[in-house]
Amino acid sequence: MLVTLRNANEPDTHDDAEKLLHMLSSNPQNVLLMAEAGYFRPLINYLKEGSDMNKILMATAISKMFLSEQMKSSLGEDGAVEPLVEMFKSGNLEAKHSALGACLNLSSSLRNAEILINSGITGPLLQLLFSVTSVLMTLREPASAILAAIAQSDRILLHKDVAPQMLSLLNLSSPVIQLHLLRALNSISGHTNAKRARAKIRKNGGVQLLLPFLTEKNVDIKIAAMNFIFNLSKDASQELTEQIRDTHLKIFVKIISSTTSGNEKTAAIGILSNLPVTDNKITEFLTEANLLPLLISLLETNITTSLTPQRTSLLEGIAGVLIRFTVPWDKKLQSLAVGHGVVPCLVKLLSEGSIKAKSKAATSLAQLSQNSVALRKTKLPRWLCVAPSAETYCFVHNCQCTVKSTFCLVKAGAISPLIQILEDDDREADGAVLEALATLMQDEIWENGSKVIEKASGVHALLRIAEAGNSTSQEKAIWMLERIFRLEAHREHYGEIAQALLIDLAQKGDPVLKPMIGKILAHLELLQTQSSYF
Repeated sequence: MLVTLRNANEPDTHDDAEKLLHMLSSNPQNVLLMAEAGYFRPLINYLKEGSDMNKILMATAISKMFLSEQMKSSLGEDGAVEPLVEMFKSGNLEAKHSALGACLNLSSSLRNAEILINSGITGPLLQLLFSVTSVLMTLREPASAILAAIAQSDRILLHKDVAPQMLSLLNLSSPVIQLHLLRALNSISGHTNAKRARAKIRKNGGVQLLLPFLTEKNVDIKIAAMNFIFNLSKDASQELTEQIRDTHLKIFVKIISSTTSGNEKTAAIGILSNLPVTDNKITEFLTEANLLPLLISLLETNITTSLTPQRTSLLEGIAGVLIRFTVPWDKKLQSLAVGHGVVPCLVKLLSEGSIKAKSKAATSLAQLSQNSVALRKTKLPRWLCVAPSAETYCFVHNCQCTVKSTFCLVKAGAISPLIQILEDDDREADGAVLEALATLMQDEIWENGSKVIEKASGVHALLRIAEAGNSTSQEKAIWMLERIFRLEAHREHYGEIAQALLIDLAQKGDPVLKPMIGKILAHLELLQTQSSYF
């Protein structure tokens, strides 16, 4: 009741309640009751200035208390973490035990994880894990659990030797500690700015150490190890290929084809998605293992359901692996993928998936569409007495097109969803989408391709990328706009809208873009063709 009155807005009531609580806080049991009611200041005072026994009493209470995220944050902000770390560093065994329990309960808060790292807990935790003193053995599990929690903060990367030390402990630890260490290492390697950390882990033999875990019976440990391998493979696909054998690929395919948990499938598919698509031996093995229909079936099953984080990762992984089966230099493999129904799934991903999945789906569609011109048939049917089918005739490729015969983006219904991605605010998929649309602007078909893109409101989208995209996307968008503005109808419709942006880009933008912008301005009769822009 007093805590409730203290939290009230009335100044007099607040002050009187706080005075009463202060008077009652001379009794440690009252302080524990205050903490249970959500008032932690007296408890923190005991942690800082109380006797050793009272410090242990308070720390033990925190370790056993149910704390909401707000309560954890409040304790951290009000200074509970630092005295607990000091207790762990310098206290006796009982003090260490209670302090670790309290730190563990608080560590799931990301802000508290940062405070724990800043308080210098990382080194002592690792020392404890390396210790062979029997009395300290009971502290190893909570210590490893705290490491797993605080590794979620990227501040852990400031401690450059943490990951290699944890790696060296993996095979020396119990299953519970192994799992915590793997989760910690997975968090460390998964941070966006962890490229150097991943390189150091690989240099220390991380992948070789992890591959035996693929046959681990403990499913949680197996999944944690696979997620860790996935993170390590993000920027070292060629390096990973040198260590991945057919036996490992066989394990991945078996996991994907079995009724194992979604997390296990996601990890296996994620690793495969990071292997280089140029490795023909891997492609051959996965094709013979009949992986392609498995992936498409999984994609069809999961794309229509609500997107959880796990399902999002699964779809991103599948989209990544499908890039391997749609490479432009292997038309036979492309035909196999298209025959299994990959195109409708890819088109659906353009609207339903995460931005990463959309980008990967667009890459596959671009690879397929690169060969559409080469695969196109004459628009005349084999027997002249049979009229051409209006349903299959393609305006862009000027032939009888189908998804299966020519991998045609237009017949796949991919143009509008591709352009919609450019209209959205996220710029991550721009490059892949532009590559796909640019296949409709090849020399032989650019005129009709530009008309199809314009009809789908693509000119506005391209102007948007020319203004807001990165340098590579800007260059591709302007290359396409130059071809689009060769047509008089497009110049009349969009010239006035485009000219201010183009002039501004020519004056302030990347100098590399200047010659192409000059060509567009010449098309719009705003610049002479003899201009120094060329």
